[in-house]
Amino acid sequence: MRQDFGYSAGTNNAGGIEPGEVGGYISPDGQAAFYGRRIEPTTLERPLAASGTLSVGRGRTHLLLGFFNSQTVNEWRTPNTIALRINCRGEKFFAYVEYCTAKWRAGGDTTPFPSVTDPKTHRWQLVGFPCNTSLKWTLTYDPTANDGGVVTATIGEATAVCKLDRSHKSDTATFDHFGILNVIKSADAGSEFWLDDVVLNGGDRESFDHDPHWDGRNNRQILQSTRVRPRFDFGFSQTNFAGGKASGELGGLIFRGDCRYSRRMAAYGDRVGPLTLAKPLEARGKIAMTRGVTDSTTLFGFYNSRDSLRRNDSQNDAVPECVLGVHVEGPSRDGFHFYPVLRTKDAHGKHAPVAASPYIYPDGKSHDWTLTYDPAGASGKGRITVTLDGQSSTLDLAAGDQSRGTTFDRFGIVTPWIDGNSQDVYWDDLSYTVGQD
Repeated sequence: MRQDFGYSAGTNNAGGIEPGEVGGYISPDGQAAFYGRRIEPTTLERPLAASGTLSVGRGRTHLLLGFFNSQTVNEWRTPNTIALRINCRGEKFFAYVEYCTAKWRAGGDTTPFPSVTDPKTHRWQLVGFPCNTSLKWTLTYDPTANDGGVVTATIGEATAVCKLDRSHKSDTATFDHFGILNVIKSADAGSEFWLDDVVLNGGDRESFDHDPHWDGRNNRQILQSTRVRPRFDFGFSQTNFAGGKASGELGGLIFRGDCRYSRRMAAYGDRVGPLTLAKPLEARGKIAMTRGVTDSTTLFGFYNSRDSLRRNDSQNDAVPECVLGVHVEGPSRDGFHFYPVLRTKDAHGKHAPVAASPYIYPDGKSHDWTLTYDPAGASGKGRITVTLDGQSSTLDLAAGDQSRGTTFDRFGIVTPWIDGNSQDVYWDDLSYTVGQD
């Protein structure tokens, strides 16, 4: 992976008034890389404004331009950000407006940049902007608008708007830098990005006619990346992230699987059973989530070593067949939740209400958790309950679920069936009781 961006004396790709600019070659990767100007720490309670000129080189890249916190850059969507997201694909680049709070709750375009609708498929797509072209841009945040705050961005003559969810503002967010940050999810191709004539919060124009001495991290390096989608790297680990009694735990780098390809699914589990839904199941232990990219899921619990890993041409269900367990997942607007999931044989997956489930954050903190299945619960239909630090979430089975012939012969980690991004999650001090009245 190549990162080669920062101050560039004498160049004028972004079309600034004078030679000199910031930018260079930027690659999306699992490791954070940024080049940014330090600002007085500010929060969602105060307005923000930035403007300048930019140019995106032809090729492929994925980056953020905006306000961020240098202490919390760890994944996408990275917490404490208000930014333009630039996604270059060939001769055009596409732009989005997004934010993420200190609690990993995020939002995107309410009114996107200009788009067109395909008359045949009726699907819309962004028009995009030309590469290798100098374009003026602005990015502003008004904390008083819409009761929760509004982010507005312009590129050329086009405008996009992102209204913060009203409940998100209370999460807080702290910004200590403005600049360029790669999208931190998995290794991908990069291209050039250039920035000039920057004005921050009504201050003086930064023409970059001399070195601004902005802060950088990993922005000048070539390294080998192991975070390549969908590379699995989980199982036994000598680490102690989950807070167990001693070193050694389960976990690691976990991408979502892809049931269309047998080699893109994975599992690591203890042999149990075979077990059925006729008897109680119980498990408990400790968990820590150290990294969590948007559109990622970890699934932990009881599964079937054959049915849960069978190849399937359809991706119409994310939950593998014959699974009873816990999801670490959530829509980006809510952050990450901890909740029970179930998929019986020859049926669709189901889960507890996500929004009412406990939160778990990718901050490395240790948590106690439990998973219980009571076949007599829900008036004999069966009930699954999970807890995280004492907060619970419940899923009731439907009539007939217990008679579908579902069996479990493993307990541990199994990948979901729809591909996506990655998490780093660890479990320790496990105990599980199976099939006992």
